[in-house]
Amino acid sequence: MNRWKKGLAACLIMFLVFMTACSTGGKGEGETSKEGKVTIVWAYGKDNTGENKKIVEAFKKTHPNIDVKVKEMPSDTGQNHDQLVTMFSAKSSEIDVMNLDVIWPAEFASAGYLEPLDRFIEKDKVKLDEYIPGAVEAGKVNGQQYAIPRFVDAGLLFYRKDVISTPPKTWDELVQKAKEAKSQGKTKFGYLMQGKQYEGLVCNFLEFISSYGGQILDQNGNVAINTPESVKGLKKMVEVARSEFVPTNISTFTEEESHTAFIQGQSAMIRNWPYQYAIAQDAKQSKIVGKIDVAPLPKGDKKAAATLGGWMAGINKYSKHKKEAWEFLKFVAGAEGQKMSAVIGGKAPAYLPAYNDAEVQKASPLFSNKNFVNGISSAVPRPISPIYPKISDVIQIEVSKAITGKQSAEDAIKNIDAQLKKLVK
Repeated sequence: MNRWKKGLAACLIMFLVFMTACSTGGKGEGETSKEGKVTIVWAYGKDNTGENKKIVEAFKKTHPNIDVKVKEMPSDTGQNHDQLVTMFSAKSSEIDVMNLDVIWPAEFASAGYLEPLDRFIEKDKVKLDEYIPGAVEAGKVNGQQYAIPRFVDAGLLFYRKDVISTPPKTWDELVQKAKEAKSQGKTKFGYLMQGKQYEGLVCNFLEFISSYGGQILDQNGNVAINTPESVKGLKKMVEVARSEFVPTNISTFTEEESHTAFIQGQSAMIRNWPYQYAIAQDAKQSKIVGKIDVAPLPKGDKKAAATLGGWMAGINKYSKHKKEAWEFLKFVAGAEGQKMSAVIGGKAPAYLPAYNDAEVQKASPLFSNKNFVNGISSAVPRPISPIYPKISDVIQIEVSKAITGKQSAEDAIKNIDAQLKKLVK
């Protein structure tokens, strides 16, 4: 009997030790603290303005029981995308809320990576009709809403008004003004763009071919790129990218490299997204404060064209705290979060009432410009398709070969046409 009692006592001690170890261990994925505080993780790309950290601080003040940790993803959108796919494929709950490029929801939702938001939207009476329609549609897949827009982008031309008196209206004028700025020694470069083999290259390419009347897919989803207009647009892009007024390593430039060179005063002009204005006016990092202005991208033979871009917010299907994740998503993509992104980060709100806010209007001349507000939602969209990453990969490779002189514009368009037809079929 004594032996049995001793054995039972030993078992009880081992059980208590085990339970104590479990209860006092480090906080793992999906755990809640003793105080009932839930920790969620927000993943976003490189934050150049510090807006995201300030959004988190503001959220915590109104939601003391939700702690938000941040995970900064690569600034290269392709690398960002691939890391998220790797996490989701493993059904990881490492992150709860993530920023999504406007082209990702169709792919991620179709793969089962995103949590449908309809029940949350309905319960909290979120008015999606107050957001830019095209951006909302980008987050809707098969009739369900999987993401809510945070901000929208469109390619714009920023220029040094102390170097160039009036912005170029056509691509030919841009070439001329860029040559003059460099040859006269006013700036090291005449023009900057995004030329690396990544998604930004596709955006630049789409703007060039669209301005000359080209397109990638038609309204029925058929491949329609192999036209004289597309060839002409790519030829102009190659002319610019291989000119003496851009950096010799332009094929390595993403937004970060190009905006850094611009705010250091190295170029007369740059093609970039709306956030460029905010960092160019930031005296802590910019040498050209008060010296820049903005204009639409130049026209080709047909029109001026800007690629519709932007980022959305979604919830990881495998999150262990979906309710808390929604509270944060609702904040970051709502009125307060979008205002902070506009005022601090210079990002164009997808939430339309934000444009009536005096502080938002003061943040950028763009935000008080009705033509900008009305036009940004009609910018040229990239194909919304579950296989868009494959479409983009083809374009990146072939256009990169063209701007680095490895093939002609005609051959690049033919190769894109042939490969896309196989993918779409």
